[in-house]
Amino acid sequence: MEADFVIVGAGSAGCAVAYRLAEAGQSVLVIEHGGTDAGPFIQMPAALSYPMNMKRYDWGYMSEPEPHLGGRRLVCPRGKVIGGSSSINGMVYVRGHAMDYDHWADAGADGWAYADVQPYFKRMESWHDGGHGGDADWRGTDGPLHVSRGPRDNPLFSAFVTAGAQAGYQVTDDYNGQQQEGFGPMEQTVHKGTRWSAANAYLRPALKRANCDLVRGLVERVVIEDGHAVGVALAGGRVIKARREVILAASSINSPKILMLSGIGPAQHLAEHGIDVVADRPGVGANLQDHLELYIQMASKQPITLYKHWNLLSKAVIGAQWLFLRRGLGASNQFESAAFIRSRAGVPYPDVQYHFLPIAVRYDGKAAAEGHGFQAHTGPMRSPSRGAVTLRSANPADDPVIRFNYMSTAQDWEDFRTCIRLTREIFAQEAFAPFVKHEIQPGAALQSDSELDGFIREHAESAYHPCGTCKMGAVDDPMSVVDPQGRVIGVDALRVVDSSVFPRITNGNLNGPSIMTGEKMSDHILGRDALARSNDMPWVHPEWETAQR
Repeated sequence: MEADFVIVGAGSAGCAVAYRLAEAGQSVLVIEHGGTDAGPFIQMPAALSYPMNMKRYDWGYMSEPEPHLGGRRLVCPRGKVIGGSSSINGMVYVRGHAMDYDHWADAGADGWAYADVQPYFKRMESWHDGGHGGDADWRGTDGPLHVSRGPRDNPLFSAFVTAGAQAGYQVTDDYNGQQQEGFGPMEQTVHKGTRWSAANAYLRPALKRANCDLVRGLVERVVIEDGHAVGVALAGGRVIKARREVILAASSINSPKILMLSGIGPAQHLAEHGIDVVADRPGVGANLQDHLELYIQMASKQPITLYKHWNLLSKAVIGAQWLFLRRGLGASNQFESAAFIRSRAGVPYPDVQYHFLPIAVRYDGKAAAEGHGFQAHTGPMRSPSRGAVTLRSANPADDPVIRFNYMSTAQDWEDFRTCIRLTREIFAQEAFAPFVKHEIQPGAALQSDSELDGFIREHAESAYHPCGTCKMGAVDDPMSVVDPQGRVIGVDALRVVDSSVFPRITNGNLNGPSIMTGEKMSDHILGRDALARSNDMPWVHPEWETAQR
């Protein structure tokens, strides 16, 4: 089997690249280890806690014991299914802040400033505002990726936004438009009541073309001859040839693993595992970043939360309504209000994110013991902590070693304490007076820095946004793994195009930026001129230097 382009991984970026290459008439083979995404567990938005916790759809990775979190091992779900992590994620759609991308360009990723990436966000989107307003001029209307807003029927969604305004924060109609900063509606990759994954948006249309095919298999390594990638070796001995290029889109965990198994990575680490060095790139697997978050939970005075549906009968009714009509509570991820704020004066753009949810529940689907409640997921956006992905052995069947090194700086602790205190202030506003009964978690008794630190150490969870392990940057930067066109430095005909190339983590959830990266990389792969730069000027708080809100 061979093709012009062999893409490893049918996830957010890989599906986008496959679509654009096939559309341009190139022959494409997409290799995916996971199986089908059919069935309600994946396609029903409200069922999002199920696929993330199912071995069938998830690689099942765990971090090593985290030294600053009391030795806890945190789960690191990655999609092992058609659509990759876009098939098991929370479907929250966030582009990131304009300044995130300006930082990328300043850090050596030429051509990735906000003015460069905004046209690709517009190209990929079909945006549906649902009558809630927004910045239509900043959004795309005819791209493959449908982005919508939930109905926001529950009064708690508007209470959250009103409370933010009462606390003195901005309100924004569209955090993916001109103004990210503030409280407003949250967006989701849901279309006509169905999860709109990269598989639904990009891969299915691509596979309808005669020049694009999907191959099941576990990629063990890239086959490299005389410094040139010529194909990939699959478990079981099969080799798939690439006439033009091999493109890695296997996730920020598996892309560096495959590079290292192929002899591309820190020379000493490869030698320790008996792997011949093809290219000594110390940055492979380094620069690992993620978002950590806490759930700040309140008990509700009124029985209006989703807890009333936390029983088999109600779940069956919601499931049936979704199955037959694609409507009702099953048709939303229930994240329908959001906020992005700055933690303190002197921070130029938001560094704290909120997802608001009208139930007190964990990502694994376990509801709070206290019944009716609601919660805000919150955490800092730009932690200075950095971790690494390394090899456990030279055996491709072994999971890599994942060390996030969470909370390793004093700033991490200060930022998280600030998140808790700012959230408590929001829940204390007049808008929540009819609803807040008492604080479930952390609990009002925990007030001092050391008490909050103990809570953070015990309860901080990954938001499942790992990235950065094959950093994109200048060719003369020893820690760069790929150049600004995604080409692996030191090997010909090999690229990385997924979230592992992010120089620094973006504000918010990573599915949107990952798809955008695939979209933009596809133009580089095809040798096309980049889309014309945007003149859109994002909003920045006029008093950011002296005011926190």
